[in-house]
Amino acid sequence: MSNLSTTSDEILASARTLIMNGGYNGFSYADIADVVKIRKASIHHHFPTKTDLVRTLVSRYREDAEAAVAALGQNVQDPFEILKVYADHWASCIEDASRPFCVCAMLASEMPALPPEVAVEVKAFFRFLATWLTSVMERGCKEGSLRLSSEPKVEAEAFMASVHGAMLSARAYGMPDVFGVILTPTLQRLSPTGA
Repeated sequence: MSNLSTTSDEILASARTLIMNGGYNGFSYADIADVVKIRKASIHHHFPTKTDLVRTLVSRYREDAEAAVAALGQNVQDPFEILKVYADHWASCIEDASRPFCVCAMLASEMPALPPEVAVEVKAFFRFLATWLTSVMERGCKEGSLRLSSEPKVEAEAFMASVHGAMLSARAYGMPDVFGVILTPTLQRLSPTGA
Protein backbone atom coordinates (compact mmCIF):
# COMPACT_ATOMS: atom_id res chain seq x y z
CA MET A 1 0.00 0.00 0.00
CA SER A 2 1.38 3.40 -0.94
CA ASN A 3 1.68 6.32 1.48
CA LEU A 4 -0.96 8.11 -0.59
CA SER A 5 -3.47 5.37 0.17
CA THR A 6 -2.42 5.12 3.81
CA THR A 7 -2.72 8.87 4.36
CA SER A 8 -6.07 8.94 2.58
CA ASP A 9 -7.32 6.08 4.77
CA GLU A 10 -6.11 7.84 7.91
CA ILE A 11 -7.92 11.01 6.87
CA LEU A 12 -11.12 9.06 6.23
CA ALA A 13 -10.86 7.21 9.55
CA SER A 14 -10.32 10.48 11.39
CA ALA A 15 -13.27 12.09 9.63
CA ARG A 16 -15.49 9.12 10.50
CA THR A 17 -14.65 9.42 14.19
CA LEU A 18 -15.13 13.18 14.14
CA ILE A 19 -18.51 12.84 12.40
CA MET A 20 -19.67 10.21 14.90
CA ASN A 21 -18.72 12.57 17.72
CA GLY A 22 -19.94 15.87 16.31
CA GLY A 23 -21.68 15.51 12.98
CA TYR A 24 -20.87 17.03 9.61
CA ASN A 25 -20.47 20.57 10.88
CA GLY A 26 -18.70 19.48 14.05
CA PHE A 27 -15.24 19.18 12.51
CA SER A 28 -12.86 20.96 10.17
CA TYR A 29 -9.74 20.07 8.24
CA ALA A 30 -7.77 21.58 11.12
CA ASP A 31 -9.23 18.89 13.43
CA ILE A 32 -8.20 16.16 11.01
CA ALA A 33 -4.75 17.68 10.62
CA ASP A 34 -4.29 17.53 14.40
CA VAL A 35 -5.32 13.88 14.57
CA VAL A 36 -3.44 12.63 11.50
CA LYS A 37 -0.45 14.94 12.10
CA ILE A 38 -0.37 16.43 8.63
CA ARG A 39 -0.89 19.89 7.20
CA LYS A 40 -4.34 21.01 6.07
CA ALA A 41 -2.91 21.45 2.57
CA SER A 42 -2.13 17.73 2.52
CA ILE A 43 -5.75 16.93 3.33
CA HIS A 44 -6.87 19.21 0.47
CA HIS A 45 -4.50 17.27 -1.82
CA HIS A 46 -6.42 14.06 -1.08
CA PHE A 47 -9.88 15.61 -0.72
CA PRO A 48 -10.15 19.10 -2.24
CA THR A 49 -13.29 19.92 -0.25
CA LYS A 50 -15.04 18.70 2.86
CA THR A 51 -17.91 17.59 0.61
CA ASP A 52 -15.49 15.39 -1.37
CA LEU A 53 -14.13 13.92 1.86
CA VAL A 54 -17.49 13.06 3.41
CA ARG A 55 -18.99 11.84 0.13
CA THR A 56 -16.05 9.45 -0.25
CA LEU A 57 -16.34 8.38 3.38
CA VAL A 58 -20.05 7.54 3.07
CA SER A 59 -19.50 5.74 -0.24
CA ARG A 60 -16.78 3.56 1.30
CA TYR A 61 -18.89 3.04 4.42
CA ARG A 62 -21.66 1.64 2.22
CA GLU A 63 -19.20 -0.55 0.30
CA ASP A 64 -17.88 -1.94 3.60
CA ALA A 65 -21.43 -2.60 4.78
CA GLU A 66 -22.25 -4.36 1.50
CA ALA A 67 -19.23 -6.62 1.91
CA ALA A 68 -20.07 -7.29 5.56
CA VAL A 69 -23.67 -8.32 4.89
CA ALA A 70 -22.57 -10.50 1.97
CA ALA A 71 -20.15 -12.29 4.31
CA LEU A 72 -22.84 -12.54 6.96
CA GLY A 73 -25.21 -14.13 4.46
CA GLN A 74 -22.58 -16.71 3.55
CA ASN A 75 -21.80 -17.59 7.16
CA VAL A 76 -25.30 -17.51 8.66
CA GLN A 77 -28.22 -19.10 6.85
CA ASP A 78 -31.19 -18.53 9.16
CA PRO A 79 -32.79 -15.09 8.66
CA PHE A 80 -33.63 -14.67 12.35
CA GLU A 81 -30.02 -15.45 13.25
CA ILE A 82 -28.85 -12.94 10.64
CA LEU A 83 -30.87 -10.22 12.37
CA LYS A 84 -29.47 -11.28 15.76
CA VAL A 85 -25.88 -11.24 14.48
CA TYR A 86 -26.44 -7.82 12.94
CA ALA A 87 -27.87 -6.48 16.21
CA ASP A 88 -25.09 -8.14 18.23
CA HIS A 89 -22.50 -6.51 15.97
CA TRP A 90 -23.82 -3.07 16.83
CA ALA A 91 -24.19 -3.96 20.51
CA SER A 92 -20.49 -4.92 20.58
CA CYS A 93 -19.44 -1.77 18.71
CA ILE A 94 -21.39 0.38 21.14
CA GLU A 95 -20.06 -1.52 24.17
CA ASP A 96 -16.39 -1.25 23.21
CA ALA A 97 -16.87 2.24 21.68
CA SER A 98 -15.19 1.13 18.43
CA ARG A 99 -18.21 2.39 16.46
CA PRO A 100 -20.64 3.79 19.00
CA PHE A 101 -22.93 5.17 16.32
CA CYS A 102 -23.59 4.59 12.62
CA VAL A 103 -21.96 7.41 10.69
CA CYS A 104 -24.84 7.44 8.19
CA ALA A 105 -27.44 7.66 10.96
CA MET A 106 -25.55 10.63 12.37
CA LEU A 107 -25.43 12.30 8.96
CA ALA A 108 -29.10 11.50 8.29
CA SER A 109 -30.02 13.53 11.36
CA GLU A 110 -28.38 16.50 9.59
CA MET A 111 -29.87 15.81 6.16
CA PRO A 112 -31.35 19.29 5.53
CA ALA A 113 -27.96 20.91 6.15
CA LEU A 114 -25.82 18.44 4.17
CA PRO A 115 -24.37 19.25 0.76
CA PRO A 116 -26.48 17.51 -1.93
CA GLU A 117 -23.57 15.25 -2.95
CA VAL A 118 -23.29 13.92 0.60
CA ALA A 119 -27.06 13.61 1.04
CA VAL A 120 -27.24 11.42 -2.08
CA GLU A 121 -24.68 9.04 -0.61
CA VAL A 122 -26.45 8.90 2.77
CA LYS A 123 -29.74 8.07 1.04
CA ALA A 124 -27.96 5.38 -0.99
CA PHE A 125 -26.71 3.81 2.24
CA PHE A 126 -30.20 3.69 3.73
CA ARG A 127 -31.67 2.31 0.49
CA PHE A 128 -29.03 -0.41 0.48
CA LEU A 129 -29.67 -1.30 4.13
CA ALA A 130 -33.46 -1.30 3.67
CA THR A 131 -33.18 -3.49 0.55
CA TRP A 132 -30.93 -5.98 2.33
CA LEU A 133 -33.16 -6.12 5.41
CA THR A 134 -36.24 -6.52 3.19
CA SER A 135 -34.63 -9.53 1.51
CA VAL A 136 -33.86 -11.04 4.93
CA MET A 137 -37.48 -10.44 6.04
CA GLU A 138 -38.89 -11.93 2.81
CA ARG A 139 -36.75 -15.05 3.11
CA GLY A 140 -37.52 -15.41 6.81
CA CYS A 141 -41.25 -15.12 6.17
CA LYS A 142 -41.11 -17.65 3.32
CA GLU A 143 -39.02 -20.13 5.36
CA GLY A 144 -40.99 -19.59 8.57
CA SER A 145 -37.96 -18.40 10.55
CA LEU A 146 -39.40 -14.92 11.07
CA ARG A 147 -42.83 -13.91 12.28
CA LEU A 148 -43.89 -10.74 10.50
CA SER A 149 -46.90 -8.64 11.39
CA SER A 150 -46.51 -6.33 8.36
CA GLU A 151 -45.15 -6.52 4.83
CA PRO A 152 -41.42 -7.41 4.68
CA LYS A 153 -40.47 -3.90 3.51
CA VAL A 154 -42.31 -2.31 6.43
CA GLU A 155 -40.73 -4.79 8.87
CA ALA A 156 -37.30 -4.01 7.40
CA GLU A 157 -37.78 -0.28 7.86
CA ALA A 158 -39.08 -0.82 11.40
CA PHE A 159 -36.11 -3.02 12.29
CA MET A 160 -33.67 -0.51 10.84
CA ALA A 161 -35.37 2.29 12.79
CA SER A 162 -35.22 0.19 15.97
CA VAL A 163 -31.49 -0.41 15.56
CA HIS A 164 -30.73 3.24 14.92
CA GLY A 165 -33.11 4.41 17.63
CA ALA A 166 -31.48 2.04 20.11
CA MET A 167 -28.08 3.50 19.16
CA LEU A 168 -29.41 6.98 19.80
CA SER A 169 -30.88 6.05 23.17
CA ALA A 170 -27.71 4.27 24.28
CA ARG A 171 -25.78 7.39 23.35
CA ALA A 172 -28.26 9.76 25.02
CA TYR A 173 -28.19 7.82 28.28
CA GLY A 174 -24.47 7.08 28.10
CA MET A 175 -25.31 3.44 28.78
CA PRO A 176 -24.31 0.88 26.12
CA ASP A 177 -26.61 -1.80 27.56
CA VAL A 178 -29.66 0.33 26.67
CA PHE A 179 -29.12 -0.79 23.06
CA GLY A 180 -29.90 -4.41 23.92
CA VAL A 181 -32.72 -3.50 26.27
CA ILE A 182 -34.48 -1.68 23.43
CA LEU A 183 -33.71 -4.17 20.66
CA THR A 184 -34.53 -7.38 22.55
CA PRO A 185 -38.34 -6.93 22.32
CA THR A 186 -38.03 -6.20 18.59
CA LEU A 187 -36.14 -9.44 18.05
CA GLN A 188 -38.59 -11.35 20.27
CA ARG A 189 -41.49 -10.05 18.20
CA LEU A 190 -39.80 -11.26 14.99
CA SER A 191 -38.85 -14.66 16.44
CA PRO A 192 -40.92 -17.54 15.06
CA THR A 193 -41.50 -18.68 18.65
CA GLY A 194 -42.12 -15.20 20.01
CA ALA A 195 -39.40 -15.68 22.62
